Amino acid sequence: MDALQLKLSVLPSEPGCYLMKDKNGEVIYVGKSKLLKNRVRSYFTGAHDEKTMRLVREIIDFDYIVTSSEAESLLLELNLIKKHQPRFNVLLKDDKSYPFIKITKERHPKLIVTRVVKEKTGTYFGPYPNAYSAHETKKLLDRLYPLRKCNTLPDKTCLYYHIGQCLGPCVNEVPQSTYDEMIGEITQFLNGVTKHIVGDLEQKMKDAAENLEFEQAKEYRDLIGHIEETLVKQNMMTSDMTSRDVFGYAVDKGWMSVSVLLIRNGNLIEKKAELFPLNDSVEEEFFRYIAQYYDLNSSLLPKEVHIPKDFTIETLEEYLPTKVLQPKRGQKHEMVQLAIKNATLSIDNKFEIIKRDESRTIRAIENLGEALNIETPIRIDAFDNSNIQGVDPVSVMVTFVDGKPSKKDYRKYKIKTVDTVDDYKTMAEAVRRRYTRVRQERLPLPDLIIVDGGLGHMSTVKGVLYDELGLEIPVAGLAKNDKHQTHELLFGDKGEIVPLKRNSQEFYLLQRIQDEVHRFAIAFHRQTRRKSTIQSQLDGISGLGPKRKQKLLNTFGSIKRMKEKSVDDFVAIGIPKNIAENVVSALNKP
Repeated sequence: MDALQLKLSVLPSEPGCYLMKDKNGEVIYVGKSKLLKNRVRSYFTGAHDEKTMRLVREIIDFDYIVTSSEAESLLLELNLIKKHQPRFNVLLKDDKSYPFIKITKERHPKLIVTRVVKEKTGTYFGPYPNAYSAHETKKLLDRLYPLRKCNTLPDKTCLYYHIGQCLGPCVNEVPQSTYDEMIGEITQFLNGVTKHIVGDLEQKMKDAAENLEFEQAKEYRDLIGHIEETLVKQNMMTSDMTSRDVFGYAVDKGWMSVSVLLIRNGNLIEKKAELFPLNDSVEEEFFRYIAQYYDLNSSLLPKEVHIPKDFTIETLEEYLPTKVLQPKRGQKHEMVQLAIKNATLSIDNKFEIIKRDESRTIRAIENLGEALNIETPIRIDAFDNSNIQGVDPVSVMVTFVDGKPSKKDYRKYKIKTVDTVDDYKTMAEAVRRRYTRVRQERLPLPDLIIVDGGLGHMSTVKGVLYDELGLEIPVAGLAKNDKHQTHELLFGDKGEIVPLKRNSQEFYLLQRIQDEVHRFAIAFHRQTRRKSTIQSQLDGISGLGPKRKQKLLNTFGSIKRMKEKSVDDFVAIGIPKNIAENVVSALNKP
């Protein structure tokens, strides 16, 4: 504390970012401030809620970076959060990004569904509320407009050309005017202007019926039905077609809820709410959320961003390259109030649930630490193996932080040194590889390691850690009963049973950890077996290298399905005809 007080006394009165660190030197929180001196000092003075107190209790050191402006500190803060991924920050990195429909900017344009927005590579439409909606819309457009489908132009026409969904630029010269006309109609369609398209289809349907071409007439009728289903209008409308995102917020008991209403083409297409602990001022947390929302979700910026009138918006205006407004009256003001109402309802409905869940998980790891007589195991690594009679042995590691899965830290290990059924050597290799890398790259060490097994597994892991690597990390074992359910926690040199109540939160935590590591191990082993089985049957086929094998696997999923395909089916996904013939011939041998 004396060292912290000394550093606090020389903090500058400048804008910038600060990085809070724990006992392992790991960055656990990143913040920004107009005045570093006052903001950082505030953590160590006065009263705080329980969440902030937990953060402060873990702070052993801090660092700071001075910037020239508050907007610059906001940008720096986002980069630092992405780099360090501190667990006390609101991390939107795992949140979903919305799908868009894109017309690529190429000589022969394509229509694709993507979640990644790259400037100057095409025209984007969206975002769509869900991937199914985007893919169904693209599927419909593929039937109406025959743009190319392949990534690389083949030497011959493919299946899409023969079913009328491609103009065949691989063999035909397609004038730019044809593309311009199609892109213009697609643009109108995706902007909601479909009247003339439906009218044209209705006329074609009538003509086909008069010519007794009933199958063709039914196709046109179905297309009209798909258009009506895909572009169904919502009741929530605005008076213009401007794309805008409307933000609202609510604060209660140290938590903040932010609600976003996505309005596109006059329609409210999505409502989204996030709930997170409040570690900074309301304005800083609100602006940080908005900045991360656009930076980490790869979301297209709308024409306008609307926020409540409670804040000064100069920093946000400087950071976001779009119009930021604070409506004070009329329909736009009502939309902001609706976003605030949604945020309020979200925090009212979810606060108690999240608060209880948080207290349960924190209490669970604290009680587990007390039962084992170690420091609170904030970070827990768990290992498990999987094999079938020694074939394709694998091992996995899952990590729980603050009692919750941290999936970015999960690891998979294909075992290289064990070719027999030896659970101990398999786990030893995985543990050795994991913590050798941890030491080399100075990654955070766990507070507790749990192995799926008994005293033998514990002794094996301790031998690797203590004798080979010189790491003193507590190791516990989880034994199962005859029904393959979590039964006992083992700890100590002799693997003594740790007495835990079956209905306690710490026992439920151990069950979740054991179930998760077992699920992850089984899933990885199935994936490994499936790939090795399929690829082995494809070995030796002339012209079929690793990339093409993987492409066949990703497209068809199994050898059985590949055997049902023709040469044209393989050519349609970009496999050269001579190699496709080799594949069909090899797979259909007796």
